[in-house]
Amino acid sequence: MTHHYIESGLDHVFLENGYRLVDTPYGKGLTIHDVGALHGAIAQAIIAGAHSMTGAELRFLRLEMDLTQTRLARLLGTEEQTLRRWEKARTKPVPGPADRMLRALYSEYAGHDGSIRRMVERLAEQDNATALGTITLRETRKGWQLEALA
Repeated sequence: MTHHYIESGLDHVFLENGYRLVDTPYGKGLTIHDVGALHGAIAQAIIAGAHSMTGAELRFLRLEMDLTQTRLARLLGTEEQTLRRWEKARTKPVPGPADRMLRALYSEYAGHDGSIRRMVERLAEQDNATALGTITLRETRKGWQLEALA
């Protein structure tokens, strides 16, 4: 018997096993052996999917990465209100660039590398900068090296 795992916030997730129904003082309950691993598997299925990401899936990934709507909107280069609309429209596709960036951010988050997120956060902080900086390079035995970025 499969369990329709609506507790994830997603309408299309079903569990074949790895769960147990239990009686509680408040009625029937559900226990899952390893919720963290289960949510990781759901997230991997979302980012590997060929379909456009939905608002509900965006919300699921945002929560898995422990990001606020404000922070994720900033990382995606959009307004918080826009992100809220995407999440609220649970079954509608998220626009392509945001979809791709979120997949990359989650993939990197799951790999625990941090380099993409650090780059995106740095760029988000620099969004208001308008002056062109100076790039100073030096040729070395190892090739061209960045000397200074001002």
